[in-house]
Amino acid sequence: MKNKRSIGVVLFPGFELLDVFGPLEMYGQAPGHFEIQLVSEEGGEVASAQGPRSVADVAFCDAPNFDILLVPGGIGTRAEVLNDVFLQWVVDQSKSCEYVTSVCTGSALLAKAGILDGVRATTNKKAFDWATSQGERVHWVKEARWVEDGRFITSSGVSAGIDMTLALIQKMLGPEMAKDIATWTEYEWHSDSSWDPFARFYGLV
Repeated sequence: MKNKRSIGVVLFPGFELLDVFGPLEMYGQAPGHFEIQLVSEEGGEVASAQGPRSVADVAFCDAPNFDILLVPGGIGTRAEVLNDVFLQWVVDQSKSCEYVTSVCTGSALLAKAGILDGVRATTNKKAFDWATSQGERVHWVKEARWVEDGRFITSSGVSAGIDMTLALIQKMLGPEMAKDIATWTEYEWHSDSSWDPFARFYGLV
């Protein structure tokens, strides 16, 4: 068994900053267990929805097969659902991943690619109607902080990605590691996946 799991985080113009760096802060607290790479279609700098740019370590054509794939959301998902190159790369990557994960409207990209057909999943509650329209064969869950269905784990809006990541770390490395990381980062972990006041706020339930 490999000592470290590889994590590939896909970037695109208009990605949401916290969708990416919230989870990566959690993974980064266990450097002995994870190796992280940022990936984009062409590599190099990618502008976030908030403006600041991040530098992708590799382009799609040079990316290895990852153990864990993380697809963020953000306003840029509206363009990427029409990007066949992006969608096909995600499909190809997901085939060999141990876990395929998304934050916010990142699940809309997975749905559009057909990866979530027949799978239970959730997404950002404010953008729920748009996101769910990208995959009619997905079993969308209106009220959930995150949803785990086999190797597919999708989370609600923005900060929910941190809770999802801690839950996955708990699954892989045990509850003590997940609790320690939450403590080290002074983060109040919502460890109950059904906790979702935002579904009610946006009138979904």
